[in-house]
Amino acid sequence: MPVIEKRALRAARTRSALVTVGGLVTLALISIALSRYGLSTLAVTHAAVREWLGGAELYSYREPFTQAGAALPPALAIILAPLALLPLKAAGWILALAGVAALLLSAAALTAPIARRYGRRRAPLALVAAALALFTEPVRAALGEGRPELLLFGLIVADLVALRRAQQPAVMRCAITVPPRRSSSLGFPSLNSPSLDDLLSSHGFIGDPFRSNRSSSWIYEYPAVPLRWPLWRPDDQVVPLRDRLRQGWLDGSWAGVGIGLAAAFAVTPVIFLAGLFVLRRRRAALTALTTCVTATLAGLLFAPRETMTWFGNTLWELNRTESLNAPGNQALAGVLARLYGFPAPPVLVWLSFAALLLAVGLIRARSAIGAGDDVTAFVLIGLAAAAIGPMTTPAELIWLVPALLVLADGALRRRAPTRRPRHARFADTFQAVSAICGYALLLAAPTTLLPWNGYAVALILLTSALPWRPVPPPAARTHPGKRAAAIPVPRASRP
Repeated sequence: MPVIEKRALRAARTRSALVTVGGLVTLALISIALSRYGLSTLAVTHAAVREWLGGAELYSYREPFTQAGAALPPALAIILAPLALLPLKAAGWILALAGVAALLLSAAALTAPIARRYGRRRAPLALVAAALALFTEPVRAALGEGRPELLLFGLIVADLVALRRAQQPAVMRCAITVPPRRSSSLGFPSLNSPSLDDLLSSHGFIGDPFRSNRSSSWIYEYPAVPLRWPLWRPDDQVVPLRDRLRQGWLDGSWAGVGIGLAAAFAVTPVIFLAGLFVLRRRRAALTALTTCVTATLAGLLFAPRETMTWFGNTLWELNRTESLNAPGNQALAGVLARLYGFPAPPVLVWLSFAALLLAVGLIRARSAIGAGDDVTAFVLIGLAAAAIGPMTTPAELIWLVPALLVLADGALRRRAPTRRPRHARFADTFQAVSAICGYALLLAAPTTLLPWNGYAVALILLTSALPWRPVPPPAARTHPGKRAAAIPVPRASRP
């Protein structure tokens, strides 16, 4: 066996072993989280949905010991209804595995710009980020309590990917296979076929072609424009639904669907829906609003009594799961309630500070999106939404994890060859220290931080001071297989 094949086989075995070990460690962490937190939230939801399927009201169930009731919209209850037919532990495992898959996909989407900037592969960086996130308290609590926060987080990050595709249409490539013409004298394929030029000009292609590995294929670079699949389809022929879905997936026209579904399944993602209007993503905002209304109307169609009860009464019961002044409530409302010593915070004081914090988060998110940092913009909106909510448990602090990723990336950015000013070096060091301390904060046990409002202070500080990362100017694109000219002189333009 050649040496190259031996190395490739050894590398494949190493990757398989690492994936196997990672999967076993993930299963062990899920098992530990389930046994530690005991599926406390899912147990209430599971029992309430079971009684609802048996004919009782969804929101009439109360847990015998804590008197906690189900606090989920009817649309989410309909989605989780199949899990109620399973045993509690089986439903918890399914929800945990789905949450880990959503976390892994979200890590791949959030680390993609970082990997592209440093010229690294995306998969190893995404796996490392997801592995580090599994040890943090928000992820541990979401898995152990059986909460859908990781799934909602994945839906919102999916919209971030769609907006990235829709707002920044990069140069795309398309492989076009054309039957070659044979020369009358030699009988070999003629690669400079006029039919290929006619095909490209009829579809508005620009740029220089370069050969692919197959003799009958050429790859052209062209701006992101609406395409018809395949390119030689006649105009009078109907485009299949599969090709339309592929077209929509590539151009990001589905942006807003994820946030709309998340807003229909929970209350906090509604801030993201409003944030789309602030970020001037009006098309995505309208798509999200339409999706949210459609999902809500579907819940009204299948469960009219529960939908009316949810919007009329249950939604406004802020202490339905636990008291607002409980140590587990790390929102601004919980901090104010504990400071004043009341079961609930003073309404005017809470609303005033919440409006101020929300305005700071949205304004800073708009500045971040203007600088080209869409990840930080979404993180700021998520932090502000978690801070101003009436009830924010450690499981709902999931946006602290990508905030640490933003800090770490800002600290480890590739340095310029020239000497940097002292204040810039101090800022990089401060971001690195903040990322390390923040990760240690999320690794610590919540019992040591909840009495000191550690998570709440982190939410307020990051919403007010999380720095964004200006996007550097894109480098000039070069075609594969073309070498730079030895003498850089102007060349005559082609006709």
